[in-house]
Amino acid sequence: MSDDRLIVALDVPNALQGLAVADQLGDAVSFYKIGLGMLTGGGLALANELKQERGKRIFLDMKLFDIGQTVENAVAGLAQYDLDFLTVHGDPHVVRAAKEGARGKDMKILAVTILTSLDRADLDASLIREGAIPDLVVERAARAFEAGADGIIASPNEAAAIRALPEAAGKLIVTPGVRPAGAADDDQKRIATPAHAIAAGADHIVVGRPIWRAPAPRDAAEAILAELRGA
Repeated sequence: MSDDRLIVALDVPNALQGLAVADQLGDAVSFYKIGLGMLTGGGLALANELKQERGKRIFLDMKLFDIGQTVENAVAGLAQYDLDFLTVHGDPHVVRAAKEGARGKDMKILAVTILTSLDRADLDASLIREGAIPDLVVERAARAFEAGADGIIASPNEAAAIRALPEAAGKLIVTPGVRPAGAADDDQKRIATPAHAIAAGADHIVVGRPIWRAPAPRDAAEAILAELRGA
């Protein structure tokens, strides 16, 4: 089985294209992320096939946010799919509700701190209180851990500070915004290389377009895995 520290984001339009990417990557990759953008394109069916038929680990990236009872009900429904990770927003009431919905299941609840596509100007436009993004991310991470989150989604730039939190002991840190050296930034604003992210304390890195857009996706994935082994 491949090194599951690499999670490949299947941010493609539908399940058929997702399966095509998985076919290209074969046994080089064991962990996949399926996001909100594929929900109407067969994302749950794809998750089920990759999990049950191909033995892959699945990270369902839904970033749920709603009143507590709605979040709890949604998570309880999703937990039936035997998923590995599920994301919710890191607000404490959301995390607590999600943990209640996942009760009795192995699915890990990961809390989103601040999206890696956002910078301070974006937060200002959303009326988010003043403060440097790294400080806000670490504070939100601590509060999410206190509410019961199994892990945190955060950029590689904040991973070390989160890992240093007393509340982070035994918790997961998953980092999107990871780009191999020379890859395009795309819509990410707070990025780092795979080796940097792991050295900073991340347990898993999420990489999508630099792999499945590559001329040889399996070679691109294997190059990242080699970098992780040397980190």
